[in-house]
Amino acid sequence: MPDSSTALAAAPVPRTPDPGARRAPELVCPAGSLRALELAVDAGADAVYLGLRDATNARNFAGLNFDHSQVRAGVEHAHAQGAKVLMALNTFADAGDPSPWLRAVDRAAELGADALIVADTAVLSHASRYHPGLRLHLSVQASATSHAAIEFYRRHYGIQRAVLPRVLTLSQVAQVIRNTSVDIEVFGFGSLCVMVEGRCVLSSYATGSSPNHAGVCSPPSAVRWIERDGTVDARLNGVLIDRYAPSEPRGYPTLCKGRFVVGGQRDYALEEPTSLNTLDILPQLIEAGVKAIKIEGRQRSPAYVADVTRVWRAAIDLAASQERYTTPADWTARLSRWSEGQQHTLGAYDRPWR
Repeated sequence: MPDSSTALAAAPVPRTPDPGARRAPELVCPAGSLRALELAVDAGADAVYLGLRDATNARNFAGLNFDHSQVRAGVEHAHAQGAKVLMALNTFADAGDPSPWLRAVDRAAELGADALIVADTAVLSHASRYHPGLRLHLSVQASATSHAAIEFYRRHYGIQRAVLPRVLTLSQVAQVIRNTSVDIEVFGFGSLCVMVEGRCVLSSYATGSSPNHAGVCSPPSAVRWIERDGTVDARLNGVLIDRYAPSEPRGYPTLCKGRFVVGGQRDYALEEPTSLNTLDILPQLIEAGVKAIKIEGRQRSPAYVADVTRVWRAAIDLAASQERYTTPADWTARLSRWSEGQQHTLGAYDRPWR
């Protein structure tokens, strides 16, 4: 086994595949800024995904995302190192005016994006009709959890890849792959979502916004941190999400990861702040035929992107080149530092009660 400190060196990672290796999945990394994109590519990402500074993408946070000149610069940097740029147009178009989404498709093609990540059928239809040479990836926001659903999108819109929601077990992922010709991408690391991907009625109830029509589940304008009586309250549009001691780590307030009093018990009622981490089952994902591993986190810092990308680049290379694979402890520790609550889980991939 190679020394992991060497595998995570700071130099840009070459992408020359080992012809004798198992099928290595593509490493798809987040880019919430041009700096994050550059660091991801230099750390060995095969592809980066990004969005425009508007409601066409599901990470529509102030201070994040790309204007057109930054997309051009990002495409140039990625292509120079053999990496791809995927444009996330993954929210649902406004029923009253879908034109911003359709224009975004045209602009993505003009800017040189290698593929679009799309959920809305009207946007898929426009892309397949007017840009037939542009790859289409079905977004996780479309919530396609069966091979029948994925094949529907392939037949009607020509999708070439589908991103699976984070609700399937490993055996279910393998079942989907066996029954579709579409490439399958799964999440490997990052924040979890307790809802049907993107369709958060809780955030819509509290703020009037949700990831699928405004691009955010907790709009920054609705977030308030209030110090009182030696504690810190986290509120979302006035709703108390959590209460922290002064020195207690604080998560960004989202309703699904808040602590509430239920039946007299104060605890995480829906989901604990913890991150998905599939390093330990990476060989099984490769064996199942997964074509791409996605890292969540366009809203996270460039430092997060760089460090997580380096770990996953080394892990994928190791898992694809060796029959016997074990996860080095320092990789797990490194990822734990970036995990929500410094905790991680296999999520739905491992359900021992089934």
